[in-house]
Order: sequence, then structure tokens, then C-alpha cells
Amino acid sequence: MEQRRFHHLLQGFALLILIGECQARFVVEKNSLTVTSPEKIKGTRDSAIGNFGVPQYGGSMAGAVVYPKENKKACKSFDELGISFKSKPGSLPTFVLIDRGDCFFALKVWNVQSAGASAVLVADDIEEPLITMDTPEEYRSSAKYIENITIPSALIEKTFGDTLKEAISGGDMVNVNLDWREAVPHPDDRVEYELWTNSNDECGVKCDILMGFVKDFKGAAQVLEKGGYTRFTPHYITWYCPQAFSLSRQCKSQCINHGRYCAPDPEQDFSRGYDGKDVVTENLRQLCVFRVANESHRPWVWWDYVTDFLIRCPMKAKKYNKECADGVIKSLGLDGKKIETCMGDPDADRDNPVLKEEQDAQVGKGSRGDVTILPTLVVNDHQYRGKLAKSAVLKAICAGFEETTEPAICLTGDLETNECLENNGGCWQDKAANLTACRDTFRGRVCECPLVNDVQFKGDGYSHCEPGGPGRCKINNGGCWHESQHGIAYSACLDRGDVKCKCPQGFKGDGVNSCLDVDECKEKQACQCPECSCKNTWGSYECTCSGDLLYIRDHDTCISKSRSEVRSAWAAMWVILIGLAMAGGGAYLVYKYRLRSYMDSEIRAIMAQYMPLDGQSEVPSRVSNDNHA
Repeated sequence: MEQRRFHHLLQGFALLILIGECQARFVVEKNSLTVTSPEKIKGTRDSAIGNFGVPQYGGSMAGAVVYPKENKKACKSFDELGISFKSKPGSLPTFVLIDRGDCFFALKVWNVQSAGASAVLVADDIEEPLITMDTPEEYRSSAKYIENITIPSALIEKTFGDTLKEAISGGDMVNVNLDWREAVPHPDDRVEYELWTNSNDECGVKCDILMGFVKDFKGAAQVLEKGGYTRFTPHYITWYCPQAFSLSRQCKSQCINHGRYCAPDPEQDFSRGYDGKDVVTENLRQLCVFRVANESHRPWVWWDYVTDFLIRCPMKAKKYNKECADGVIKSLGLDGKKIETCMGDPDADRDNPVLKEEQDAQVGKGSRGDVTILPTLVVNDHQYRGKLAKSAVLKAICAGFEETTEPAICLTGDLETNECLENNGGCWQDKAANLTACRDTFRGRVCECPLVNDVQFKGDGYSHCEPGGPGRCKINNGGCWHESQHGIAYSACLDRGDVKCKCPQGFKGDGVNSCLDVDECKEKQACQCPECSCKNTWGSYECTCSGDLLYIRDHDTCISKSRSEVRSAWAAMWVILIGLAMAGGGAYLVYKYRLRSYMDSEIRAIMAQYMPLDGQSEVPSRVSNDNHA
């Protein structure tokens, strides 16, 4: 009887899933595909982004389309057929057009990627609205190649695929441009994203991928959240048990709150290990951890709790329980009582406000469809398509920022597209000085003249860049001519703002490509005196005089060495005489000054006996004293 009920329960769940799929508003994420040549088929069409690989969110990719003559459905390895799609240096990346059918989408893309292609276009085999190419259900057997898919892929409509095939077969060069910029719309200075996750760590390969992503992405997520660049929200999918089976053993083991919130059995075995209700309870706890942390303005602590719980409380170690969770909560300084209050009573026959809100959030809103699978990442209300890996997801999040407003983490080497590695990205470069205008960003490569040692290069970034402003001569001599011989170096660069290259004195030329030595002797620019003998040197000249004559360069003349010596002696004598005269004159002036001072003081003393002087009291008269006597 119990077994029969169990089968009925499974049928009920199956029916529920079917109903959900029929009513679900699944939204296909699209991106533009523009044909740029040939002229007759130019235009923009829709394509559906594959749910694996690494789409270039926020950027675009140009390429040349090829359609293989063999293995058109790409279900076999191209290596076995000796076919390579690797683009040659300097040419556009190769986009391979293949047909739908006979094997999994992911396997097709893997085979094409292994042959060296940069992107894959899959042409539908029937006329229907675009669908999303997803990973196969047999994930365990295909996990290895799915995880290694890095190139983007997209599904195109049958009619459009036929048009491309016809142009290629006619000998036309078909060039297209894939644009992912509208896949994450409404760029601004903050990105909202949510991750639909699960605390179950024993559900196989997909759970392993999810847990690995959470651990790897933790650091980047916390940097973005602490800086106020993002608003992150975790979500957890739950199902309900049909009311007719809410009291069955199966529902009781998989659900809480009398069948309202359920999760699949971790081991898919109802008789052993952990139950689905254990997973639902821990999901609820993690939601409440986020809410309590958010109330204290520390929402990023959720990442700490989840990663610590994965490490400290795994199912394999039989530590997936409340006691272990409480230890993690305490170590992070969170309020355990508030979390317990948030969780409520899992045995109560009533709705749980937190989980009820989660079930309501599963329903699609706006441009986002219903969330039915785990894991699901939603960025700016658009479902993310692609590999669940740190760098790939970070690119999608960074694409949600307006240009020039991206946080520093979006400009790190982790997100480089590596387009500069091939043919320098088509940008300017100076191989001799190891300089390039190519810079990889998460939006793709840009060609911008570089800033080197505080010297800004100027130009279009594609065909030329040249240093400008003060200090420009420090960088590859400012692009000017320079040469050294016999330990002597000359440069045509003048560090005077934007002055162009000019050959130094003693040279002539354009200053950029060459400066040739001027033969001052032949051109009669030096050594013009009759006694002079001229010898040209690199960048200069040497002049000598015949006999005992001495060459004076400033006057371009020769003078007698003896006359020069006499003149020098007389000059020295005159210096001595002038010095002695100046010393004597100085001594005489000092003598005169001291003599005058002495005489002034004597005269003042004599005069003071006969009349009062300024600042001196009157001296009594000797005569009046005698008369009185």
C-alpha cells in the first residue's frame, strides 16, 4: 500500500513538473547577429545565446563564416578528418556554421572548438521560434567537455541559416558580427544580480560545479558588494507536495510546513542518508543568514557563511546539521536568535513568510522567465547564459556597468579577452621598444595609444602612435633618429613639448629616419684661416694650425703660442699691480677715516670746555666762582 502511494506521489510530482513546464514563461535570451558582407544579405538578425561556453557579455566579436563540407552536424571530431578552423595571423576569427540534429548541442560546440574555431552558429533544422541550446540531461557523461567549452555559440533560424549557406557556396566572403551588448541591458553605476542556488552538496556534478563557483566567486562578490557596486540577492527553489499526499511518509521526509516547501532527496533514496526536508531547512537558514546580515548592513557575510558551511559541514562527513551551522553562525558574529526567529517553526501547518516569498519570486517577471532549474543566475533581470565560472560571470556583471563607471575589479587581468595575443589585435605596435596600443578588457580589445613612464603617446591607436609632451625623448628617443659611434651618442629628439624631430648640430636629414654627418671641412664651414688644417669627425670636426701656432675655435683663427705666453705674463702682471693698487688705496682710506675720527673727538673735547654741546649738561664757569670768593 505504501509503495503504491509512493508511485502515486511520483506521478503527482511528474504532473506538477509537466504543468509547470506548460505554464512557465521561459524567456529565450537573444543577441544580435549582423551580416556585414556580402552586400546582398547585409542586415541584422536575432540569435539565441547558448547556455554554455563564455558569451562576450557587453562586447562584440567579428568573424568570417565557414560551412564545413564534411561533418556538417559536427557530431564527430574534426581532428579525425584533418579539418582545422584556426584563423591565420592577421585574419578575422573563424565562425563555423553547423546544422542542428543527431547529437547534443554542447557536443557539437565542443568538436568545433577543438578544431580551433572562435564561435559557433547552429542552424535550426525546422521553422520554429528560437530556443535556448542547453546542456544534456546526461550531465555526468558529458560534464568533462561541457566544463571545457569556452567559445560562444548561438542558434539561428533555419531560413537565415539557408541564406548563409547559399552565400558561402556561391563563393562569397561572409563576414558577421555577434553583439552581446543588449543581452545585459540598462547599464548604470550599479548592477543587480541574483543567484538561485542550493545547500545540497551531494546532487552530483552540477552541485559540485555550483559549490565550486560559490567558493571561487566569493572574493569578487564581496569586493563588489562592499564597494556598493552591486546589489546581490540569493534565492532558493522549493516545490510543494500535492495536498493529497501531504501526510505520506515521502512528503514528510522531503517537506516542511506540512508539504508546502519541499526539496528532492539528496541521494534520491528515501530510505537512507539525509532527507529533502534537511535541505529545505538549511536553505531557509541560509536565507535568514542573508536577511540578518543585510539588516546589519553586511550582506556580503552570506558568502562567508555559505562557503564556511560547505567546508565545515558537508554531507559526506555527516555534519550537515543545525549544530554545525550554529558553530559557523557564531564564528561569523551573527545573531543566532534573530536567525532562529526568522526561520520560524518548520512543523507548523501554515505558510512560512520567507519561503513563500521565494516561491513567489520563482515566477517570471518582466523580461525574465520562470526559474525552474538550478543553478540560475540573473543579471539586471536577465537570465545569464554561459559557463558558471568566476571570470565568465564577472564579465557578465561588469557588462552591466556604464563604460568608465566600472569598478577596478572589472579591469583586472582575470577578465582579459586575450585578443591582443593574435596579430596584436590589429593595433599599432613598436616591436623594438616592446610597446603596443592594444589593451584587453572584458568588453573586448581596444586600440588606445599607451601611457608609458608618464609620457602619453598620441595617435589613432591603429596605424600610428607617437610620444608627446615633456619627457617624450625618454621613450625610444621620441621616435626620432638616434645613433652612437665610438662611445659618442647623438639624438634628433628635443625634449621641448611637441617639437618635431630635428637633427643635432653637425648633422643633416629629416630627423626621423636619418641624420647624416655634415663634412664641415668640405662645405667650408670651419677652419677658414690660411694657417688652418681641417679634419672631419662624426658629428663635428678638428682644426689644427701649422708650426707653433695655436687654433682659437671661437674666432676660427691661429695665433702664435709665444705671443700668447707673453700676453699671458703681462696679463698676470697687470692683475698683480691692480691688486696692489687697490689694497693701497683701501689702506689710505682707512687711515684717513681713523685720523678724522680722532681729530673730531679732540676738537669736541676742547669746545666742550667753553660751550655746552648737544646732549651734555652745562659746565659751571670758573670766573663766577672766583668773583664770589
